[in-house]
Amino acid sequence: MSGRARLTVCAAAASVMAACSLLPLATPAGWMFQAVLFVALQSGVGALARRVPLARPLTVLAQAVVSLLVLTVMFAPHQALGGVIPGPNAFVHLSDLVRDGLTDVSQFAIPAPVTPGIRMLLVGGVLVVALAVDTLAVTYNSAAPAGLPLLALYSVAAGLSNGGARWLYFVVAAAGYLLLLLAEGRDRLSRWGRVFGGGPPANGWGGSANPASGSRALAPVRTGRRIGVMALGLALVAPAVLPSLGSGLLDTSGTGTGPGRGGTISAVNPVVALQDNLNQQDNREVLTYRTNSTDLSSMYLRIVALDQFDGTQWQPSKRKIEDIPSVLPQPAGMASDVKYSKVQTTVKVDDGYAQGWLPMPFPALGVDVSGHWRFEPEGRTIIGDRGQNTSGLTYAVTSMQVQPTAAQLAAAPPATGRVAEEYTKVPGSLPKVVAETAQQVTESANNDYEKALALQRYFTSGAFVYNTKAQSGTGVDAIARFLRTKEGFCIHFAFTMAAMARTLHIPARVAVGFTPGSQQGSDGTMSVGLKDAHAWPELYFEGIGWTRFEPTPYRGTAPSYTQTTTPSGTNEPADQGQHGTATTPTPTPSASASCGSDNRAQSSCDNTAVAASGGSGGGGFGGGRIAVLTLLALLVLAVPLLPMLWRRRQRSRRLGGGRDRAEGLVLSAWREVVDTGWDYGVPPDDSETPRRAMARLVQDGGLTGQAAVSAGALATAVEQVLYSPRPQPVTGLPADVRHVREGLHAAAGRRGRLRAVLVPRSSARVIWHLSDRWSAFTLRLSEAGHRLVAPLRRRLTRQA
Repeated sequence: MSGRARLTVCAAAASVMAACSLLPLATPAGWMFQAVLFVALQSGVGALARRVPLARPLTVLAQAVVSLLVLTVMFAPHQALGGVIPGPNAFVHLSDLVRDGLTDVSQFAIPAPVTPGIRMLLVGGVLVVALAVDTLAVTYNSAAPAGLPLLALYSVAAGLSNGGARWLYFVVAAAGYLLLLLAEGRDRLSRWGRVFGGGPPANGWGGSANPASGSRALAPVRTGRRIGVMALGLALVAPAVLPSLGSGLLDTSGTGTGPGRGGTISAVNPVVALQDNLNQQDNREVLTYRTNSTDLSSMYLRIVALDQFDGTQWQPSKRKIEDIPSVLPQPAGMASDVKYSKVQTTVKVDDGYAQGWLPMPFPALGVDVSGHWRFEPEGRTIIGDRGQNTSGLTYAVTSMQVQPTAAQLAAAPPATGRVAEEYTKVPGSLPKVVAETAQQVTESANNDYEKALALQRYFTSGAFVYNTKAQSGTGVDAIARFLRTKEGFCIHFAFTMAAMARTLHIPARVAVGFTPGSQQGSDGTMSVGLKDAHAWPELYFEGIGWTRFEPTPYRGTAPSYTQTTTPSGTNEPADQGQHGTATTPTPTPSASASCGSDNRAQSSCDNTAVAASGGSGGGGFGGGRIAVLTLLALLVLAVPLLPMLWRRRQRSRRLGGGRDRAEGLVLSAWREVVDTGWDYGVPPDDSETPRRAMARLVQDGGLTGQAAVSAGALATAVEQVLYSPRPQPVTGLPADVRHVREGLHAAAGRRGRLRAVLVPRSSARVIWHLSDRWSAFTLRLSEAGHRLVAPLRRRLTRQA
């Protein structure tokens, strides 16, 4: 196999090995076989194009075109011309698949089912990375930068996986990159002619060795393998040995697991965690509370408000947080004539429930809680700071149990100002069917309250089916699908009603939390389990504030102000929909052994919960996840700069002066010039005299004027140091080196300049230095072993 063919195979293998880190993200793993087949086809096209040969950009273009055709045949055959040639419809379909895939990624828990969108992202992403690796390593002969797309691929897997990618996938990905580097090194060495290894000839040292057929070029390859294995071993073992670095990649203890294994449950993403909790086989208790409320049916424990809808998902807005005041401010928009009662509630959270937001009744007036917690005024939520979570926490909440009347709600004027502007926004991608359905449902309503009642009654009238196994999603497509299929669970009901209310210019948002739970024993303690997780819409009425509605049938309890007779003069009946009760919630469908992967939206069908990560509560990632992603991003930015930084440091050390003898400065300046020439494409040759080496540098490097004069002066200075019994003192060496470097830079093309600065060829001396150190270390180790064993051998010999 030729060197170029070997490099092509190794580039494809490195891409596939790095893609293995994506395997834990989705199941089943059949997409991987398709990705391997397509990468092999892409690499084969590149090999044929280089053999023709085509120009480098045309080679990349040919591979990209073939990859596009392959994706079209696989994902958009019905929209393509002849099932192969992509047209406008095919591109639209492919873009829709990518958008659906991104939506699915944000909604499904790991491992996610391989939906068409996710399959498109996985296979297409691997093809893009493989094309980048093949282009850099093979087409443009630069294997080292090819590690960047490989690192990006592994970083995606590590960032999305719970707790990071497994150490085995890191080893596989790293081994693929090392394999690629070794293949390129062997290819480069072969261009210099036959390289003889350090081992004995085939016939032994005593036989007659034929120089033309001497030992294979294994010494540099073996050295590279040793360095690679040593570096990989240090990456795996050093963190486990050094306590300050943690347990390392080999640590499998983790931070906890799901129910039944003594771990913790995380609700870093409230929407994903909600369906995860609903689909657990065991209704594990997450918290208990005691309250003096006389209306337990309204004791919803609210966690967070999702008020931003971008068309893809509902999520909390990024707002400023502050220290928790002793008394929380009055709820926004609530007038003094609205009746309410104060309620005292004490909550005790299970050790296994790690939540970044504080579950509590809404609206709270005061919170007595220990730890690092902050207050977000707009959503009136309490958020954990510096990794704080609810695990094992006990806290007290003073809250308001607001009791508006139907007359007050009906008399509320339309919202104005910032609330109306911010909370009635809908994305331009929202299907027309949402607004049209809202208009049809509320056509007989006379005010916003009657419209809200009509929307709630529309969902609870019996036409919709409650099913926690329905395909998940909170984007515009999921809302349109829910209105069409009329099957879903609480997030579908809540998000759809909120979106429809916004189209009617009623400010709306979605709350996520727990229904009141069930009473335990005679002491009044209420128990809240995983299956009590819930989502409901909150609509804003001027003079009352944010008000809860309950559109989900068979879940929770409809508020009293939606069950009473409506104000006189209207024809709107009260909501007579089916709802559960606070004490005896209707059980939801549970997972079964026959549950397939296609039905496992956001959660697997088994009882494994999401591992705790100590989320901050302010977003979708925990502190540990953010730290990992930040470290990976720094690595991606820093790794390409290492050769340049090393080269700058080497130049500064060589020309910095401070040496005891002038001869040392001359020789250092000489080495710097030789390496600078190497960086700009003039390789060194240690067999040449200084004068001959400088003449070749002037000729091949295109030096003229002062640069050529400085090169000659350096050659003269080196000859005096090496051959003269009394060398003359030399001045201006740093200036001569600078003139030569400037001349080489001016004569080189744009690509040559960039490579000389960012990826200097002389940085290979680092590998040589490490190889020498490793050889010296192994030699010392061997000698030490010989010294230890020699006395024992002599003793055994005397005894014999």
